[in-house]
Amino acid sequence: MPSLLAVVAHPDDEALVCGGVLAQHADSGARTAVVTATWASDSPRAGELRDSLTALGLCEAPRMLGHADHRVPESAPGRPRWCDVPLEAAVEQIVTHIRQVRPEVVITHDAYGQLTGHPDHRRTHQMTLLAVTAAGLGHLYPQTGQPWQPAALYLATHPDSGTGKLGDLLRHVGKAVLSVPDEHVSTTVDVRPWLGRKWAAIQAHRSQVARDRSLPAILSRLPEEVRHRIIGTEYYTRISLAHSPGSLTQLST
Repeated sequence: MPSLLAVVAHPDDEALVCGGVLAQHADSGARTAVVTATWASDSPRAGELRDSLTALGLCEAPRMLGHADHRVPESAPGRPRWCDVPLEAAVEQIVTHIRQVRPEVVITHDAYGQLTGHPDHRRTHQMTLLAVTAAGLGHLYPQTGQPWQPAALYLATHPDSGTGKLGDLLRHVGKAVLSVPDEHVSTTVDVRPWLGRKWAAIQAHRSQVARDRSLPAILSRLPEEVRHRIIGTEYYTRISLAHSPGSLTQLST
């Protein structure tokens, strides 16, 4: 399978957004890594992130940019909110990790910022979209290493027809449900073989499971059968970035 880098906004997004695909790629022996934009590396949530990556089978240590969560300034004392970081600085940080990992595939949030439209998710989408192009251009950010062009970018998303019970649960607690037309989904991945690992990774984010309105908490209150239906499929929109053999750039479906 292709080497894979996920760029997400918060600790727990790696498990919720693409945990099944991360576990699948780690199982295959492909290099698999995660960049997380918010929360300090010495915060309690950093430890939860390490436990989540271990549950998913990743050998890579967490790669945390260390910025403050849009809604939780104490998540990174003295650091700006991720949404307030100047564009050039934000893109450079992601380019640095792309050139270090040299992934064939990058995964990030869709343009809505997933179903709930969190500002940090949208910012991560925007900066990653710029970074995957910039990483392949040697005259941009030369201080970050040799250029590397990923072959494809996958945007984790939800089709209108795939929100189902999850959409109802989010609406019940006052959250938005921002899904895309079904035709925008290019890749649907059945991750049921890795459900145990994905669920263990979600549960590793103990601070979120303890919160009433967070998605890990909502999922933890569901019967197992219902939860499996919700997290057993992952949806993506593929954006091609380079000409490369299809076998290197396709997520397994």
